[in-house]
Amino acid sequence: MNNYDVIIVGCGAAGLYGALNLDPSLKVLVLSKRELTLCNSSLAQGGIAGVYNSPEDSPEFHKHDTFIAGGYENDPVSTDVLVNEAKIDIARLIELGCDFDKLPNGDYHRTLEGGHGMHRIFHHKDATGFEIETTLLRNVQQKENVTIWENSVMTRIRRTKTGFSLLVLKDEEYIPCACHFCIFATGGIGRVYEYTTNSSIATGDGIAAAYRLGAEIKNLSYIQFHPTAFNNRHTRECFLISEAVRGEGAYLKNCHMERFMQNYDKRLELAPRDVVSHSIIFESKKTGSDEFYLDISHKDPEFVKNRFPMIYKNLLEAGYDMTKEPVPIFPCQHYLMGGIKVDIYSRTTIDGLYACGECSCTGVHGNNRLASNSLLEALVFSRRAAGDINTRAAGRRPEFINYHFTMPTSTEHIPKGLRTEIRHIMQSAYFVMPNIKALADGYERIIEIKQLLDRGNFKLDRDYVEARSLATVAFIVLGEAYQIAFGSVDIDYESGF
Repeated sequence: MNNYDVIIVGCGAAGLYGALNLDPSLKVLVLSKRELTLCNSSLAQGGIAGVYNSPEDSPEFHKHDTFIAGGYENDPVSTDVLVNEAKIDIARLIELGCDFDKLPNGDYHRTLEGGHGMHRIFHHKDATGFEIETTLLRNVQQKENVTIWENSVMTRIRRTKTGFSLLVLKDEEYIPCACHFCIFATGGIGRVYEYTTNSSIATGDGIAAAYRLGAEIKNLSYIQFHPTAFNNRHTRECFLISEAVRGEGAYLKNCHMERFMQNYDKRLELAPRDVVSHSIIFESKKTGSDEFYLDISHKDPEFVKNRFPMIYKNLLEAGYDMTKEPVPIFPCQHYLMGGIKVDIYSRTTIDGLYACGECSCTGVHGNNRLASNSLLEALVFSRRAAGDINTRAAGRRPEFINYHFTMPTSTEHIPKGLRTEIRHIMQSAYFVMPNIKALADGYERIIEIKQLLDRGNFKLDRDYVEARSLATVAFIVLGEAYQIAFGSVDIDYESGF
């Protein structure tokens, strides 16, 4: 048995920063489901919001903007923590070597995005997430107490009297592991939709596992649809065109190449994401077309190329020069505001289990995340989780009690097409605004799929784990939406674990 003080499931910003902040005396294992930088953190373009050495700005202003974007459903205590401790983690990133863009005078350049009243977003060109992820990874790899396993899937987790036991599938081998504390940093749920900006590993594994353990899941139907995903109509993973492009003056245009946001919100293109996404859907119904465009061609071409090199390059490869022409866009699943319910130390309702980053529900986002608050949330609350574990683990070294897993023997693969069907149901029933007819029918079918995967004897591989996670996530999301739409849910919530 591989015994660790802490096992972190997930290798994005939250998982890595949590590992960095754990006491060096603790033995830590970090599980990366695929290659080390394949995660939503790496895809974040815009930046990380926070008040740091900004006399004209304040945490209160940041909190104000966060509350407006979140429909005032934000948790006030956790949001206070987020905005007031931002300076701690931005300073730490700089100390670790994160290369944020600077002005000619040496000060850090701060950009503006939708919903923000001040320029407070630190960035590295338009690839901030990748810069933060690789910076954290370099530093974690230097820590002698931390082991990272690539291509490692958590297939099972059980509670024990001294913590948790996990069955990990690593390179086709099942490896039992045990820990005193466990951090889920497994990211979002984007792959439950036909079209998403998320990476291929975003299948809600941590949320589904926490649900089966009995942890409280909160507001899983609070899903953000980014209004400006590149609309190539071909691939499932949609390339995101950062909110910062609108922050630098880009216009949204309809099929007639007319600006339209003035008809929906006085903040125009800089309204929060949910407002812009809803506006596009309303405009689509009004015009009878789903053709929409983002246009920054009126800006200086060299400025655009230097400010958005990755976006410019990717769009050019797709056949569009953003310095010369409008680019087709349409809303797409992007982020999850709900998740595993946690407190301000990222503690779940299960003792010893923590959740950080997008899989958690700290309450800071309310019903709609303010741009560039996601990386900040991942860092602030994973640091606080590590601090809580450090305190609890000090001088405490109980013996490990291991759950003895029965090694899987089934070779039967899950039925083909289940994941495709789940994605189609979610896209039809719950995209930007619920489709009541599709919601009722889709929910019934999701229950059937979930029961099949919970009770069937299938090969315990990554495909099964992800399909079961997607079914569980869809079940919870549509269950919440169904209850809102119809007032009750008449089903057995037994997890099938």
